Amino acid sequence: MNRPQLPAQAGELAERPVIGLAVGRGTGPEVADVFERVLGTLTAGRSHGVTIERSPRLYHSYVSLRTERDVARIKALTAEDADHYERFCREQAARGTRAVFRTAVNAQSLYLVRQRLRAVKVDLLTDAGRSLLLVRDQAQGFYTGTNRHAPGEVTRTMTFSREITEAVVTYALRRARQEWPDGRLDRIVLAYKFHLLDGALDAWVTELAARLGIRIDLFQPDTVNRNLIAHGLPARTLVVAGNEWADIMHVVLLDRFGSDRQENRCTENVFLDPGTRGLVEYQTVHGSADDLAGQDRVNPVATIRAAALVAERHAGRPGAVRATERALRALEERSVRTPDLGGRHSTTAVVDALLDVLDAPEADGPPKDAALVGEA
Repeated sequence: MNRPQLPAQAGELAERPVIGLAVGRGTGPEVADVFERVLGTLTAGRSHGVTIERSPRLYHSYVSLRTERDVARIKALTAEDADHYERFCREQAARGTRAVFRTAVNAQSLYLVRQRLRAVKVDLLTDAGRSLLLVRDQAQGFYTGTNRHAPGEVTRTMTFSREITEAVVTYALRRARQEWPDGRLDRIVLAYKFHLLDGALDAWVTELAARLGIRIDLFQPDTVNRNLIAHGLPARTLVVAGNEWADIMHVVLLDRFGSDRQENRCTENVFLDPGTRGLVEYQTVHGSADDLAGQDRVNPVATIRAAALVAERHAGRPGAVRATERALRALEERSVRTPDLGGRHSTTAVVDALLDVLDAPEADGPPKDAALVGEA
């Protein structure tokens, strides 16, 4: 396996960008190998390369936890995974790491971490002159919280707060200004189940909008869906959404905007907690695919794209995304694809073919993470 690391002289290690890597079970080890190979190629010409800092724990997938068949044991392992990954992220942020790539991990552990680190997921969707910036609130709501078990019963306790709501919306507005630097934004929509919260969320958003001097439309998820079907979306729309809607609708919005299928797509999670400020986590949209583990059949395209984003934004390789997309188009023209896309190639064969045609960027450039992520 190609490691993205070059021999260093004394004092050079500090100049290398450090990229965190967290690996879950299922196809996680295979996905991690793809990430390292592609990132290594994209940064091979860099003066000092990059350093991969891999978490020492192999985190559980949902399927691997189910083999325990004991609720108390599953709950304990879920908490252990969450505690360990939170600690890993905090340690990386404290050392100045700006990017972590994580393969799929059991969702319950992930949402505990996202709640603690105040995460938002960001995806910019574009099609035919229209663009939608989706900022998914992962820091609060029904996906977060804790469980209390009784015989035949689970009670889940979760929280919404004014502080987190304002932090998420404020970040979303700042990110929108970065994505659209000319300042034009046609509509700001919030999609939450706010009718269940006694008017509290409505009051917070109304107050925030008045303070900022902007219009923010707060809608129930079904209203957002109805408007989307009936009217489409303006040229530029910022949607800030709770997980209850955005988790389900992400793939629908990808289809609506004519974007690639979710198996080919990666996204980023930005942590708003002060202790992890500046750290961005990249992930594939697809899951752990435990049924494909060890078969060399997992689709590597989303991971390839994540490696390109990390190389360009955090490892000083301008042009990495463009070069990678050219290489992916060349593979598509030659019908080099994994079985899930109707092809007959293995994961390794697809990656090998990509690296054969990939024109890696040659010149170093400054990392772009500060401009893209902003100060949380």
